[in-house]
Amino acid sequence: MNKPEATSIASGLVERAKALAPLIAQEADEIERTRRLTPKVVSALIENGLYRSLLPKSIGGFESPPVVFMRMLEEIAKADASTAWCVGQCSVVAMTAAYLDADVAHHVFDKPDDIMAWGAIAHDIQAVPGGYTVSARWDFASGSRQANWLGAHVQVLEADGTRRMRSNGTPEIRTIVFPASSATMYDVWNVIGLSGTGTDSYSVENLFIPDNFAALRDDFSALREKGPLYGITTYTMFGLGFGAVALGVARATLDAAIDLARKKHSVGITAMKDNSAVQGLIGRTEAKLRAARAYHFSTAAEAWQELLSTGRLSEDRRAAIRLSATWTIHQAVEVVDTAYHMAGATAVFKSNPFERRFRDIHAIAQQIQSRDTHYEDVGKRILTNSAIPRGPTI
Repeated sequence: MNKPEATSIASGLVERAKALAPLIAQEADEIERTRRLTPKVVSALIENGLYRSLLPKSIGGFESPPVVFMRMLEEIAKADASTAWCVGQCSVVAMTAAYLDADVAHHVFDKPDDIMAWGAIAHDIQAVPGGYTVSARWDFASGSRQANWLGAHVQVLEADGTRRMRSNGTPEIRTIVFPASSATMYDVWNVIGLSGTGTDSYSVENLFIPDNFAALRDDFSALREKGPLYGITTYTMFGLGFGAVALGVARATLDAAIDLARKKHSVGITAMKDNSAVQGLIGRTEAKLRAARAYHFSTAAEAWQELLSTGRLSEDRRAAIRLSATWTIHQAVEVVDTAYHMAGATAVFKSNPFERRFRDIHAIAQQIQSRDTHYEDVGKRILTNSAIPRGPTI
């Protein structure tokens, strides 16, 4: 597949995503059936560099601004949410390269098809001479079925069994990196939505991790790359990206409802396009979606300007992103629900563009980036000036 000419980072990645949308939409049923991205889609994503949007330029990545990353995911999500979710997940995971030694980062990410995935934070690793050993199993590894590297977030146990602590008194969390071939995969992802992400589980047994393959991810004191992009933690970037995925799903679902309303006639009932109740509902729902998109993208743009100016996000800006990501996902759910109900019985058939998107958006809403406790964290920040959590811990 020929790559569209890129006149800038923005037009390059976003236009490539738009160009791939017909292929992704064509493969969506097979992605759903097999519960993982098809080889055609993975090959096209790799060929067009979409997994490398947040990878450092020093390793051949785009190191793109967050808004570009978000627009790219939004376009993919309009075609298939599972594909967008995998690209978003693996792209953010690749930010780990900014914390690895340069030679290790090149070893892991040099080739176009080098992709890394990881699961939820859990378990300990044992410090040994030259590195660490670990025996553990991790869950929720979105994109793991196309990855050739895996990561895992762990706490360190010293040789005497005590827990390694940071200077601020919290446990040290490291992200270990190892070849996917070192792990045993478990096919467990039988779910109602985002079925194609292959968010499976994996385990290792007595695996040795060299010291330089264990990064202090999201610890800015350990950053090797100094670009402004890496002033954002991976947890925060997940929020920006998955909010954009939700917006893409909502846009595609509402567009499908609008298209249906223009065409659908029922015996004895006013045509949908001439029904004032439908007209009003579409107007209000369109406003809700546009408002959510404008809010989320403007929040990301303001954060980027702060990064360009200072190299770091302030606590207030981090809180703003957390609030924006959570609220945007919730608004996207409401848009999809409205469009689904507007479609009536048409929406329940798998052959129509509603049923899968309805399930996908509700799976997105169950993910950690949209949990209601984020509102509490931001409210506490507003009322007491306390810092919001940088991410989940073990």
